[in-house]
Amino acid sequence: MSAASAPASGPRPPSGERQRTLASAVTVRGKGLLMGQDATLEIAPAPPGTGIVFERIDLDPPVTIPALVSHVVPRARRTTLRVGDATIDTVEHCLSALAGLRVDNAILRIAGPELPLGDGSALPFVEPIRAAGLVEQDAPRRVFRLREPIVVEEGDAMIVAMPRGDDGMEVVYDLDYGPGEQRIGRQTQVFDPVRDDYAAQIAPARTYSLKEEAEQLWAAGMCRHLTPREALVIGPDGPIDNALRFSNEPVRHKLLDVLGDLYLVGRPVQCRVIAYRSGHGLNRQLGQQILRAMKAADLADSLVATSVMDAKAIQRVLPHRYPMLLVDRVVEMDGDRRAVGVKNVTVNEPFFQGHYPGQPIMPGVLIVEAMAQLGGLLMSRTLEHTGRVALLLSLDKVKLRKAVTPGDQLVLEAETLRANARTASLRCRASVAGKVAAEAEIRFMMVDSDQT
Repeated sequence: MSAASAPASGPRPPSGERQRTLASAVTVRGKGLLMGQDATLEIAPAPPGTGIVFERIDLDPPVTIPALVSHVVPRARRTTLRVGDATIDTVEHCLSALAGLRVDNAILRIAGPELPLGDGSALPFVEPIRAAGLVEQDAPRRVFRLREPIVVEEGDAMIVAMPRGDDGMEVVYDLDYGPGEQRIGRQTQVFDPVRDDYAAQIAPARTYSLKEEAEQLWAAGMCRHLTPREALVIGPDGPIDNALRFSNEPVRHKLLDVLGDLYLVGRPVQCRVIAYRSGHGLNRQLGQQILRAMKAADLADSLVATSVMDAKAIQRVLPHRYPMLLVDRVVEMDGDRRAVGVKNVTVNEPFFQGHYPGQPIMPGVLIVEAMAQLGGLLMSRTLEHTGRVALLLSLDKVKLRKAVTPGDQLVLEAETLRANARTASLRCRASVAGKVAAEAEIRFMMVDSDQT
């Protein structure tokens, strides 16, 4: 690892940057927001490629929880990570600080079930990290550049991610409680990482609640260690026993939450996010969809360079020939557990002549056949040198979800559910550009090759 001093705040540099971590470990102590339990958090440097990883060191044995949206569980008013029975509550403010300061790799060791609240903003994390300093690491930053828009809606709330030409994730948040709510008028805030300073403009914004929301939390036994002096509570005449840091502090905090929640995709994302009345639940759903798009893009990129079985190797295993050979390449084969293959759908496919003239669509039965052929190739690893072959026995849970048309690349996946000497059951899926086109559970019967 090589290290060089790097700025800890301010606008982000252009693309081509290196990964960053802390120059030294820092410690944050305090009570959690909702439960009020004492917590100690150490944020420590980590090697390139580590990402952001939490450790519950107060458990025996300690539990590691990667900061990924796949580990998020729905909880009201906060973002919670879980692995097994171990949870960590209210991680969004700290993750927002790491995103805003562009920290790629860190180990966060926490003693307690919830991160320290501090003043309810990201400053309790930003200030010690900036004091410790950041170092560049000997590895390029892996940035995912969103290619297609993603829209998540729920009632009158919405959050959208769109491709963006400039570096970083720009966020636009529109906070609107509606005409019936006069205490917080409509507020809009934009954060552009190319020109704006996260530490000065977003990090100081504190979490807040309306007076009736605070009373409901108190009645539920939460936040009882706090008074309006320590927490921003909005009453009929504005903040109770407190003062706003910005005239639009509530919307700035909502934007702070979006940055923290979306950092759970595991990599920085180059995109533009527009949020309207979005909370942690919608943020999580957008993060899940961005993660799916990221995995689909990674898979598509890998297809260009990898090939486990080419057409000749496939024909040595499968008896199918044109026009019924529907797997062009196998790009991944994990023993007899999982396989990934490709079918390039061209306009010259013979079935398009009659299915349908003027509106060519690949027949669903042929998509299922392509999945079954990949399943047969996966089973061939087990049956090699046994004199047996896998024959299709039954189909279950077949669902056709998306039309496949000329020019599409059909990515086929097969995963073994159960297998023995007589039968095997596989879960199969076909997708185009990350969107599922078909799925099924396929059962095979093993027979002697001279019986086929």
